[in-house]
Amino acid sequence: MGFGYSTTVFGEIVFNTGMVGYTEALTDPSYNGQILTLTYPLVGNYGVPDPKITDEDGIPKFFESDKIQIRGLVVHELSLTASHWNLKMTLDEWMYNEKIPGISGIDTRALTKKLRTSGVMMAALVVSDSEIDVEKVKKELASTTHYNSEQFMDYVSTKQEKVFGNEKESVVVIDTGAKNAIIRNVRDLGYKVIVLPWDTSFEKIMSYNPKGVVLSSGPGDPEKCPATIDTAKKLIENNVPTLGICLGAQIIGLAGNTETYKLKYGHRGQNKPCVNLENNQVYVTSQNHGYGITPESLKNSEFELWFTNADDKTVEGIKHKKQNCVAVQFHPEASPGPYDCKFVFEKLKQLMEK
Repeated sequence: MGFGYSTTVFGEIVFNTGMVGYTEALTDPSYNGQILTLTYPLVGNYGVPDPKITDEDGIPKFFESDKIQIRGLVVHELSLTASHWNLKMTLDEWMYNEKIPGISGIDTRALTKKLRTSGVMMAALVVSDSEIDVEKVKKELASTTHYNSEQFMDYVSTKQEKVFGNEKESVVVIDTGAKNAIIRNVRDLGYKVIVLPWDTSFEKIMSYNPKGVVLSSGPGDPEKCPATIDTAKKLIENNVPTLGICLGAQIIGLAGNTETYKLKYGHRGQNKPCVNLENNQVYVTSQNHGYGITPESLKNSEFELWFTNADDKTVEGIKHKKQNCVAVQFHPEASPGPYDCKFVFEKLKQLMEK
C-alpha cells in the first residue's frame, strides 16, 4: 500500500536496523539520494513532533535538518494512528506535506536479506492513484543516474555561513551534510559554532580564528569532495585541532593518505559494536554510512587505528600519529541514540585546550 505523496522516485535502496528514531533518520542528510527501508516491523506509532520547536540556539529539537532527506520510505506496517505527548502529525501526513512517497506491506526482512546478499542497489518506488506501468518504470530505472555518480553537496551543504551562540571562542563545522545534533554537541562543549559550506578554503576557515574544526557527516562518495580533502590536508599540516565524523572521517583519512571503498550494504542502525583500542572497551554506536576507510591502507598512512568494528573488523576510528586530529566513522552525537560515545566531543575539547 502506498502512503505519503503520489510520485515516482529512484534511488539507492538501503536498510536501517534501528528500533526508534524515524523522525531523526528521515531528516538525516546522509540519506540524501536513498530509499530507506526500516527493518523494525511497526513504524509511525508515535507520529511526528512539531518541526517549529527549537532549542535556545534556534536549532530544531527533534529533526536533524530542515526537511525530509530520503527519497522514499519502505516499511512493513505503517501505523495510521499515532499517540505521543508532543505529537503534531502522523508520519503519513508529514511525508505527504514534504512530497515524499512511502510503501507499506513489504516483507522488509526478505528485502534486507536480499540487500545483505547482493549488496545495495538502485531501486524505484512508485505511489500512484492509477495503474502503474511496471515496464516503463523498469526502463526509467535502468537509465537513471547511479547513486555512486551523484553529486550531493549542492543539495545538503549550507550556501552561506551560519552562526550559533556568541561565545568568544569558536569551532568551525564544515557542512558536508551535517546533522543538527553535531552542532548541538559542539555547543554543549561551550563554544560558538560557525557552520561553513563544504568547499570553504583553509584560509577562509582560519580567518575565523577557530579553536578547532569539525568535518561533518554526509552522503555519498568521499572522493566527490576534493575541495574538502584539500582543506583537511592543510588543517592536518597546520596542526589545527580537528574531528571528523562519518563522511568527515573518510575525508580526513583520504587527506592523510588512506584509501576508501564502498561497503557491500553499509552500516545503518543504533546497535553497532565498536572497540576502543585505547582501553579495549566495546561501545554501542549509532551509524549511517555506505563507505569506509580501507583497513590495509592505514599502515602507509599518517593515521593509526583508534576504533574497530567488533562485527566485521572495519575501521571505525582513526588518530593522527603526530597531529591533533581524530576521526570516527560512527555518530558520537547519536540522535536518536545511544549516547555512549559523546566522549568523542570531549576528546576534541582536549585537543583544542592542549
